[in-house]
Amino acid sequence: MNTQRDDRASLEPCVVGVDFGTLSGRAVVVRVRDGAELGTAEHAYAHAVLDRALPDGTGLPPDWALQVPSDYIDVLRHAVPEALSRSGVRPEQVIGVGTDFTACTVLPVLADGTPLCELPELAGRPHAYAKLWRHHAAQSHADRINALAADRKEAWLERYGGRISSEWEFAKALQMLEEDPEVYRRTERWVEAADWIVWQLCGTYVRNACTAGYKGQYQDGAYPSTDYLTALNPDFADFVTAKLDQQIGELGTPAGTLTAEAAAWTGLPEGITVCVGNVDAHVTAPAAGAVEPGQMVAIMGTSTCHVMSSDRQAAVPGMCGVVDGGILPGLWGYEAGQSGVGDIFGWFVRTGFPASYAEDAAALGRDAHEHLTALAAEQQVGEHGLIALDWQSGNRSVLVDHDLSGVLVGLTLSTRPEDVYRALLEATAFGTRTIIETFETAGVPVEELVIAGGLTKNALLMQIYADVTRRPLSLIGSAQGPALGAAMHAAVAAGAYPDIRAAARAMGKVHRGAYLPDPDRAAAYDRLYAEYRLLHDYFGRGVNNVMHRLRHLRAEASASS
Repeated sequence: MNTQRDDRASLEPCVVGVDFGTLSGRAVVVRVRDGAELGTAEHAYAHAVLDRALPDGTGLPPDWALQVPSDYIDVLRHAVPEALSRSGVRPEQVIGVGTDFTACTVLPVLADGTPLCELPELAGRPHAYAKLWRHHAAQSHADRINALAADRKEAWLERYGGRISSEWEFAKALQMLEEDPEVYRRTERWVEAADWIVWQLCGTYVRNACTAGYKGQYQDGAYPSTDYLTALNPDFADFVTAKLDQQIGELGTPAGTLTAEAAAWTGLPEGITVCVGNVDAHVTAPAAGAVEPGQMVAIMGTSTCHVMSSDRQAAVPGMCGVVDGGILPGLWGYEAGQSGVGDIFGWFVRTGFPASYAEDAAALGRDAHEHLTALAAEQQVGEHGLIALDWQSGNRSVLVDHDLSGVLVGLTLSTRPEDVYRALLEATAFGTRTIIETFETAGVPVEELVIAGGLTKNALLMQIYADVTRRPLSLIGSAQGPALGAAMHAAVAAGAYPDIRAAARAMGKVHRGAYLPDPDRAAAYDRLYAEYRLLHDYFGRGVNNVMHRLRHLRAEASASS
């Protein structure tokens, strides 16, 4: 028996990271010593994204995107035990668990954390559900928030590049108040899903500093004032004090310890450290070794989030926020992003992939994306004769307008699916270049671009980004960047490392200079990018508001039907 105890004592400590994405949650078991990923598992949300109807069939208007919180608990029940089983790690080796979430995904709950959608009398009310990050139906409310803040010269507005997004906490809450006052009244806590899942793990509600700063306008220790909220809507006056304000937990610190109930869900030991929550993009930066000023990380999936730390504070037009210590302690953390990237490619495959192409792809053993990528890779820059705007899900940065929509210019009767597909790939790269140039114009240099996320496996896309941005691309060395980052923060919270920089040095993974820009292709892309910027400013900066007019017409037609 003594020998058995000695063997167990010699087993290396591990941590678990859980990444809650748009359609599924992923768990990874990570060795603390070196960041080795010993076991992973994924669990798809049973309800996915509710963008047409609630589970009971209640219809949803355009631009809604909701989720069912119980799907998140199912990830803990299934993905975590499966990852642990695959890893071969004994439960007693695990010293902590960390989580990250898409943001801003936010939900109304009772004081004990019960989601309002789980109350039978509210199950048919859309505002009782979690609003996913890509819920864009609060754009008009965001517009009012921005206009009033600008009129009053609210100091916090500059920290968000002059505009806050319809994706964020205040716009979504104001929409709920004005469209369903009863659900708003029943809401006792307005909670980021990143904090709600931690609450379920440890029984303690702690509001993480990342989402509070970037999605809740929490700056210099304060939210927007009661006077400001009253001016928006008198019934919104107590939103912060009654529904939002909560203890702020710094990143990489303990929120509590794992409860017996959560231990039963996960198969992890009761009492281990549960780390304060975090955002999927921000938590990825140290996992990708980006812990120095000027290293921009683009986490590319259904959307792209660009995060970067800097020793300089500046007002970057259209950024999603700058927060002191928002990513790494001692540095200003910046965020920007694109609301649609992988979603755009997926949309085209669903709607623009002919049966003949599907047959050819099947014969070659390719899926639709692989087939279109292979065909597009045969082209020279500009050969397809197209230019696109990547706004099928609106524009997050730098225009901060989710009433904008996509554009494709140059179609002819000879245009092929691979031509459009490549133009869409290029459009997202042009969007990233617009963000980078906006940062540098504002005095915040971008010295390195590190790519993380599922789209890193598309070599053509990565080379296009290198050529368009004229920068070497480094790639994260993990397929589970957010989950790895969450696990690293758990290691810090559990006391295995003094801070996240030390954890990044030991556990982070990056391949430097994986893709290098080609001078000839870069020069050709400069010409296409100039056309992109003309369209970008023409449709996006008020020269022609046709996209807004079309959206209003669609809303009117939808209401009448």
